[in-house]
Amino acid sequence: MILEIYNLTKTFGKIHAVDGVSFSVEERENLCIIGESGCGKSTLAKLIMGLLERDGGQIRIDRHIIQMVFQDPYSSLDPLWSVRSILKEALGRQRLSVGQQQERMQAILEAVNLSGEILNRFPHEFSGGERQRIAIARALLTNPKILILDEAVSSLDILVQKQIMDLLKDLKGQFHLTYILISHNLRVVKNFSGRIAVMREGKIIEIGASEDIFKKPQQSYTQQLLKAAFDYQI
Repeated sequence: MILEIYNLTKTFGKIHAVDGVSFSVEERENLCIIGESGCGKSTLAKLIMGLLERDGGQIRIDRHIIQMVFQDPYSSLDPLWSVRSILKEALGRQRLSVGQQQERMQAILEAVNLSGEILNRFPHEFSGGERQRIAIARALLTNPKILILDEAVSSLDILVQKQIMDLLKDLKGQFHLTYILISHNLRVVKNFSGRIAVMREGKIIEIGASEDIFKKPQQSYTQQLLKAAFDYQI
């Protein structure tokens, strides 16, 4: 297992944001964590990343192999930094010459379908989808084995969402990645495959293969989520 979590808890006052969560993730797996806003998904992600201190439980992971891509690519990229500076920071621990850094940054930009010519531009000069590609490139420069995608396409238009999700599928094979996708958008999750964990009020109430969750959910709450996502037509 590349990640193991046992009885993880986190409270904010009287709110049990994460309440006794346990699960494991295998190398190169896709795990999708779904649930309504406020159910604890993002808190769980921040605990795994070490951005929040847990109240109890265990997280077994090498933190050097994990990176996170956030929901809003604009706020996650420093607007005062050029793309070159943003990417160079991610290379900080790697002992590379200036020339090697340039080659590495250009190669990773090409991997996310961006030109190396953008290195001297700033985040505000790009569309939301382009900024998210830059954020993904920054994460990949640290050579992670796990990427946590916290609502990573929810702020994007539908067509751009598909483009980013298709890109992530390509990158998974190219870089041998394990994904933890956190989303309330079940249409996005359905096309991602893998396993699905359903969260409600800080607990994982159901976990299983994507096909099983979508075709025969066991919990009434999961059934309600699926009905709301796929029965309602605009």
